[in-house]
Amino acid sequence: MAAKKHSSLDRVLGRLDTLDSVNLANLVQRLARERGLFEEIFNTLQEGILVVREDGAIEYANSSAHQLIALGSDDLVGQTLWRLVPGLHSSLSGALEDRSASTAAPVITREFELTYPEPRILRLYMVPFRVSGAAPTRRFAVILSDVTKERQSTEARIETERTSSILLLAAGVAHELGNPLNSLTIHLQLIERKLKRLKGAKDAASLEESVRVCRDEVSRLDGIISNFLEAIRPRPPDLAETDLAEVLDDVLRFQHREFADRGISVDVEAAQWPRVMADRNQIKQVFFNVTKNAMEAMKPGGILKIRARADDDSLFLLFGDTGSGIKQEDLTRLFQPYHTTKTGGHGLGLMIARQIMREHGGQIGLDSKEGVGTIVTLQFPRKDRRVRMLQN
Repeated sequence: MAAKKHSSLDRVLGRLDTLDSVNLANLVQRLARERGLFEEIFNTLQEGILVVREDGAIEYANSSAHQLIALGSDDLVGQTLWRLVPGLHSSLSGALEDRSASTAAPVITREFELTYPEPRILRLYMVPFRVSGAAPTRRFAVILSDVTKERQSTEARIETERTSSILLLAAGVAHELGNPLNSLTIHLQLIERKLKRLKGAKDAASLEESVRVCRDEVSRLDGIISNFLEAIRPRPPDLAETDLAEVLDDVLRFQHREFADRGISVDVEAAQWPRVMADRNQIKQVFFNVTKNAMEAMKPGGILKIRARADDDSLFLLFGDTGSGIKQEDLTRLFQPYHTTKTGGHGLGLMIARQIMREHGGQIGLDSKEGVGTIVTLQFPRKDRRVRMLQN
C-alpha cells in the first residue's frame, strides 16, 4: 500500500510543471500532511533521531534528540555532530576509507558522556545513506539512546559480585584462623595443668601469669574473628519497621567511653525521624563503621555532628566530622576492598557498609575536604514514601 502511494506521488511530482494552481495547492497540502505525520511518528519515539550531513552539520533532530542533548530546536539544528561527540569523525572517516565498493555501508556504535544539565551516558548508532537526485549526496542517520541506568545497574552488579567474592574470601581466611587458635587454646590448657603440679617451683607463678595473658589474647582474637564473620557474612536483611534514632542511640551508648577517652563530643540533632524498613543489627554495623571512622579521623576536641533530613521518598542521615579530611585521589577509592587511609586498617568497613545499604535499597555517599573534615550521607527509603505526580 505504502509502495503504491509513494509511486503515485512520484508520478505526480514528475508532472509538476503541468499542474494548475488548484492541483498544486492540493499537492502542497498533501505533502504537508505527510510531513506532519512523519514528524509525529519521530517525535513519539523515546530514542533521539538525527539526520546529519557529511560535514557533520545536523539537518534534522526529533524532540527526544533535543532532550537527550539538552539543546533547543534553534540550538541543535546547524550544530556539528563531530563537535558534540569528539573522535566520531575520525572513526567514521577511517571506516568509509576502508570500505570497498562491494561491502555494506559501515555502521558505527559509540557511547559518550554528557555532563549538562546532569551527567548521563548516551549510545550512538550511526549509518550512512544516500539521498537520490541529480547529484546524490550522502547523509547519516543517527539514533541516540540514554543508557545511563543500564550502565549504572551493570556496574553496580559487577561491584556487588566482586564485593561478595572478596567477603567470602575474607570469611574463609577468618574461619581458617580459628583452627590454630583452637590448637593454641588446647596446648595452653595442657601447660596450665602441668604448672599446677609444679606449685611452689621456681618461676611457676610468672609462668602461670604468662599463660593467663596468652589465653586472654587468644580469647580476644577469637572474639574479633567471630565479630568479623558476623559482620561480613552475606545474608539478606531481615527487614522490619525500624526507628533509626533508637538504633543510633544504642551504638553511641556503646561507644560513649571511647569518644570520652579521645576527647571527642557527639552532637545529634533532636528530631522525629521517619520510620524505615531495616535490619536493626545490620544497620548497627553501618552506624558503628561510620562513627568509628569519624572518631579515628579526629583529634581531641573534635566534634561529630549527626543530622537528619527527609523528603517524600527518603531519609538522609548526615555524619559530619571535624577531622583531617580525605585527599581527592583517595576519595574515589575508599569503597574498594583493602584500601584504607588508616594505619592498621583493613579497608573493609566502608565496603561492608555500602553493601548493607544497597541491600536495604539505599545508598552511602562521601564528601570530604582535606584539612576541614568529612561528611558521610546514608540514604534510606522511607516506609511511608509517597508517589509524587510530575508537573506537565
